[in-house]
Amino acid sequence: MAESKAKASVPGMTPHQFRHWRRTLGLKQKDAAERLGLKKRMIQYYEKGNRDGRPVEIPKSIRLACYALSEGIGDYDGQSTTPLSVESVEKD
Repeated sequence: MAESKAKASVPGMTPHQFRHWRRTLGLKQKDAAERLGLKKRMIQYYEKGNRDGRPVEIPKSIRLACYALSEGIGDYDGQSTTPLSVESVEKD
């Protein structure tokens, strides 16, 4: 029971913050989905904050991927990063 209380107090990304991240990068929902490896519908759920009336939490892996993309990181192989490709930046 103590674990569930600790988990609830862990800061996360709010739907507003997620939308702000996407808009700051100038990404459409479709583009954000492609870069994060998600379906567009998941982006919509994250921005709305719920799915069919149930709360949707943005997973830590997605939050970290958002940060990486914000920093211009396109990939990570466990040792080094690869910058976002010119093609993916120009596509936007």
